[in-house]
Amino acid sequence: MFVINGNNHILGRLGSQIAKNLLNGEEVHIINAEGIVLTGSPETVIEKYKQRRRIKHKGRPEKSPSWPKVPQLLVRRIIRGMLPWKTLRGRESFKRLKVYMGNPKNLESQKPLENAQFKGNSRFITIGELCRNLGAKN
Repeated sequence: MFVINGNNHILGRLGSQIAKNLLNGEEVHIINAEGIVLTGSPETVIEKYKQRRRIKHKGRPEKSPSWPKVPQLLVRRIIRGMLPWKTLRGRESFKRLKVYMGNPKNLESQKPLENAQFKGNSRFITIGELCRNLGAKN
């Protein structure tokens, strides 16, 4: 079992390493999902995810892709995009991913992933702030 503390990790770099571990058969738990960082202008990032949530199929809106507002589900959805979701291998590996807000099970995280650490030298927004702007209640 691989436990990662999401605070101050860049989402894309963290997600690609997690996807690789999942495909290798490991179980991955992410704690503190609301502290994961998205780099870029906050206004642009918020508008991008608002637009993704607005996309609906005209004839059958219930068949449209769904993008969640809650931090742990949004992180799961983004990592799902990094897996081969339409294959059995991808779906089985996605089941081994657990994402939590905070640390509900008092899991101890291993040392942070070096190349996914956020250095703080660019504009950014956290997943928690993004979800509050999308309409999440937390």
